[in-house]
Amino acid sequence: MAISKDQVCVLIPTLNEAPTVGTIVREFRQMGFPHILVMDGNSTDGTRGIAEREGARVEVQTGKGKGRALSEAFSLIEQPYILMIDGDGTYDPADAGRLLAPLGEGYDHVIGDRLTEENRHAFSRLNYFGNFILNRLFKTAHSAFLSDILSGYRAFSRESVLQMNLREAGFGIETEISAEAVRRRQKIAVVPVSYRKRPGTPTKLNPFHDGFKITATIWRLARMSNPLFYFGLIGLVIMTAGFFVGIYIIWEWLRHVEHLPLTILTVLLIIAGFQIFMFGILSDMMLAMHREIISEIHEFRQKNR
Repeated sequence: MAISKDQVCVLIPTLNEAPTVGTIVREFRQMGFPHILVMDGNSTDGTRGIAEREGARVEVQTGKGKGRALSEAFSLIEQPYILMIDGDGTYDPADAGRLLAPLGEGYDHVIGDRLTEENRHAFSRLNYFGNFILNRLFKTAHSAFLSDILSGYRAFSRESVLQMNLREAGFGIETEISAEAVRRRQKIAVVPVSYRKRPGTPTKLNPFHDGFKITATIWRLARMSNPLFYFGLIGLVIMTAGFFVGIYIIWEWLRHVEHLPLTILTVLLIIAGFQIFMFGILSDMMLAMHREIISEIHEFRQKNR
């Protein structure tokens, strides 16, 4: 089924994107998209005025951060499909059709993959390596490899977005959207898109600070989708600490020095770590049973329609 452009809302989150937002809005207008929403994070460089002159609907978010901007924007959109693109000029509006096509085939969520060999020149080595690590970590934590979980170029059905419980306020929002799509068992497609170096203002992403926050988000969200990874990691860390303390106690014992309090601590750490690890295993088994029941209910409803 082909998707009409009138059924699509182009969503552009912005914060001081004056050098690029006008061109992006203009290109989408020229391509025939009548519904363009710019969700602005209180820009001070004229971004809103430029977007309005080019024909976009402009709203100012009430909270701070990209996550807040997207959550507020999703509640305003009425069209059945959403095409989200960053306002920094790194993505090509011409790839819109490539992203929307899978939605017409029944997919719920489409991710534009930047991390191809053709786009390698647009990334610094640190940035590319960081994306590589985060995508592999996401695969381990959520049992799904989505190629580019931090992509800012995506397409969704409005129904799939409304199913998500989004709480992230900042740059972790793309990670949360990816995790929610996996947890809700949505049908996800990944398509390659063009990506270029940021032509406008300097990037707002700090590789180390935001990279750590995204890593923490991946781990935290695994509590619901992969409890064995979440609780197992905690348990292993505690048990490892207990073993290291135990090695120290044995070393001291060989030197005829006793540490009774540390010995008790070692035993407690190993027992607590093992119990948390086992809790992760039990939670994983319960989640698997829950998913099986939900799947059977869904199949039953499909058969009885």
